[in-house]
Amino acid sequence: MTRLLLSLCFLVLISSYSKAQGLHAIKGRTIDTASTTLLSGTSVAILNAKDSTLVKFTRTAENGAFEINGIKNGKYILLVSYPKYADFVDHFALDSTTLVKDYGKINLTGMAKILSDVIIKGNRTAIKIKGDTTEFDPKAYNIEPNSKVEDLIKQFPGFQVDKDGKITAQGKTVPKVLVDGEEFFGDDPTLVTKNLRADMVESVQLYDKASDQASFTGIDDGEKTKTLNIKLKEDKKNGYFGKVQGGYGTKDFYQGQAMFNKFWGKKKFSAYGILGNNGTVGLGWDDRDKYSGSSGLTMTDDGGMYFSYGGGDDLDSYSGQYNGVGLPVARTGGLHFDNKWNKDKESINTNYKIGSIRVKGSRNSISQNNLASGTQFSTSDEDFDNDMFRQKLDATYEIKIDTTLTMKVSVDGALKKSNTANHYKTETNGENDYFLNSSDRTITNEADDQNFNMNVLLTKKLKKKGRTLSLNLNQSINKNSTEGYLNSENKRRIIETGAIVDSLTNQFKVNDITNNSFKLNAAYTEPLSKTLTVIVNYGLTLMNGKSDRRSFNQSGSGRYDILDTLFSNNFELNQTINQGGAIFNYKKGKTVINFGSKFSGVNFKQDDVYHNRTYIRNFVNYMPQASYQYRFSQQKSLRINYNGNTNQPSLDQLQPVRVNNDPFNVVKGNQDLRPSFRSSVNASYNSYKVLTNQSIWLSGSYSFTSNPIISDVNTDAAGKSTYSYINFSDKMQTNFYLYGQVGRKIKFLDMNIGLNLDANGNSNYNYITTNQGRTLNNTKNYNYGGGLNISKYVEKKYSFYGRFGPTYNMSRVSIGTNSDGWGLGGYFSGNVQLPVKFEISTDGEYQYNGKTQVLNKSFERFIWNASLSKKFFKTDNLKFSLTVNDILNQNVGFDRSATNTTISETRNTTIQRYFMFSVSWDFNKMGGGVKTQK
Repeated sequence: MTRLLLSLCFLVLISSYSKAQGLHAIKGRTIDTASTTLLSGTSVAILNAKDSTLVKFTRTAENGAFEINGIKNGKYILLVSYPKYADFVDHFALDSTTLVKDYGKINLTGMAKILSDVIIKGNRTAIKIKGDTTEFDPKAYNIEPNSKVEDLIKQFPGFQVDKDGKITAQGKTVPKVLVDGEEFFGDDPTLVTKNLRADMVESVQLYDKASDQASFTGIDDGEKTKTLNIKLKEDKKNGYFGKVQGGYGTKDFYQGQAMFNKFWGKKKFSAYGILGNNGTVGLGWDDRDKYSGSSGLTMTDDGGMYFSYGGGDDLDSYSGQYNGVGLPVARTGGLHFDNKWNKDKESINTNYKIGSIRVKGSRNSISQNNLASGTQFSTSDEDFDNDMFRQKLDATYEIKIDTTLTMKVSVDGALKKSNTANHYKTETNGENDYFLNSSDRTITNEADDQNFNMNVLLTKKLKKKGRTLSLNLNQSINKNSTEGYLNSENKRRIIETGAIVDSLTNQFKVNDITNNSFKLNAAYTEPLSKTLTVIVNYGLTLMNGKSDRRSFNQSGSGRYDILDTLFSNNFELNQTINQGGAIFNYKKGKTVINFGSKFSGVNFKQDDVYHNRTYIRNFVNYMPQASYQYRFSQQKSLRINYNGNTNQPSLDQLQPVRVNNDPFNVVKGNQDLRPSFRSSVNASYNSYKVLTNQSIWLSGSYSFTSNPIISDVNTDAAGKSTYSYINFSDKMQTNFYLYGQVGRKIKFLDMNIGLNLDANGNSNYNYITTNQGRTLNNTKNYNYGGGLNISKYVEKKYSFYGRFGPTYNMSRVSIGTNSDGWGLGGYFSGNVQLPVKFEISTDGEYQYNGKTQVLNKSFERFIWNASLSKKFFKTDNLKFSLTVNDILNQNVGFDRSATNTTISETRNTTIQRYFMFSVSWDFNKMGGGVKTQK
């Protein structure tokens, strides 16, 4: 009897203690409604009602029963799930009055029964965060017949797609798009996003793609590319689809595009062709003139140096829409094939591209150089006519020799020919329009480029789990041959006498540049414990290059046969680079930590053949790194990175190649330069709440450079600037970047709303020498922005997207005048579906740049486009459209920039208003056909 009383007292005490602590139990039993079968193994989850985060989780026993203990007071959601059954969801609250919440029998209804009676529309888990990967479920979004992947990803929170097709995700540009994890036409994402149908997509993954070696070892090496991976549905991998489009408009604008895709099993074949002069050419451009024939000497990441030459490859850019300087005419096409066989042990991926582009146009710039001795005003007028033709082939073969050994071989090559013609007129005046100098230059060049690269990666898993060995071999050969003419008429005032002196340069130039490199990198991973792994790597690089640049003056016979040794260079480079290091990886629970460092020793030798001089330099680069990652849940993670690296002075700074293309801007070297060291800290935080559809993306970075290499500019009274470089140990140069975005669906409006803020800035130093003396200048550039974005989609009725916000730009200098100004920017797009399959679409982009202390004129433009279209047939795959481009005729090329003490503003020719009638036809014969999804 005594024992019984004691037991009862103990139970009372435990009950009282549990109530006092606010701890509760949840229990119940899951049963099939139709058959009364007990459902064992059912998933039972308790979620916070506030943010849908997981509190506790269990599975039911063999009799279908479950019990979850230790739940505190609060508001919760019970989620009960079983395969092929509808979920049971219940909101409940716990307080001190309830010790045990007993649900009793929870009846689950089979999906087959539900679907036979009614059609249920509900919310899906639109986003899942798995480590570094964010996965989007297309079924949670709206997909119209024949809509493309681009239309789908526009609906994803944290994503922006501009009018050119450029994708920004979580504040960062996405330069790479894969299909089922494979390259699809290399580095042209719009060929996927603008042509692949949205209804074929199973899921979309966003992640930072690591290098092949890092993917194999699982240890971060710092090499990452923001990547989208489009995973296709299995039943959409058989059949063919494609698109044909053509149009003609006023001012003789035209466009044409065709693409064909055939999928069968694990094989994919694609072909495309694009031509046009209206900017819709499947090419990417930026505001730089990529045919300027500029040259320099560039450093590799491990400290090696190689000769470089001007000319980015425009045919591989990602925007898919011309948005640069001048008017383009482009013709380009390509073929793609990939396949897997032998039980997926072997695969091949290959692409061939061919294309040509010609751009004609003009550019006008004004700049103001604010010096202690006074202000100098410069104007520049440029006309250009540039043409390029290129062929490129690449292939990747991978074989899994056995379960532990894999080999991957990649080769690519390109042939490119270009013809460029640039005419410049520049003039510099002092205050009160006092003439200082002028130049009238014409530069023409014909260039041939040949590039070849081969990469072999061998990976081996050893007997001990986590122990691996990988070997990477790379061989590259690059050749450039250029010949052309420089004709320059120059005038310069002699300040002391006031006289104006004329000079004439008339030269024929021949450039031959060759670079060869062989690289080897071996990596070995060893698990030190269950949570700690180390990767040790060794690399060897052998590089040699030759840069033979000859300038010839004209003789009395009219031939260019007199070598100008002052502006001729014949450099030969030989380098040996040894690199080694160790990176430790700690992984336990939700935490991943990487830390370690790499070192590289460089032996560098340069022979100046024409002047019989040898330049030798030996140095060591130090590259520490560390990262911390914590995953709070599947939908929330935090990451912090640190990277440090030694920056060696470039050859342009040590011993520049002498050129006379611009006689009033000259660079000379400084062989006494020492290396600088740059430290960079990056942090990011991502969070997504399933039930409220709320997303948060935060990222930021801060870097500082000690002992930086800064420019030392000597500008004389006649406006000629001579640039050299020195080390500056008194202060550090800094850079920062911040970005934040919050998005949420407002239920009563059925609208997605987002708010974003961003800021970036830098602080740099340089010396300015004038006739008033030598002064240290500190330039600070800060840019702040923010805005609101809204979007809404009403099936078969209308949709719209818009963003708008202010900007504030600060340019502060310790010498001269500050230049601060407000701005506004915005973009919108929308469409309305009318009866009998008519549709109105429109988009617009607004830009305003206010006055500054230096630039007393504001700039404003609104580029507005619209189209009226009609679709035909049940599948809506035939469409006729009438489009008006730049309705208000305000598309003027414009750019502002600030460098050191110089403020510049540039305007250029670009595509303006025209009308176009076009026809497009989407065809497809894929498994399942075209379906509208909700």
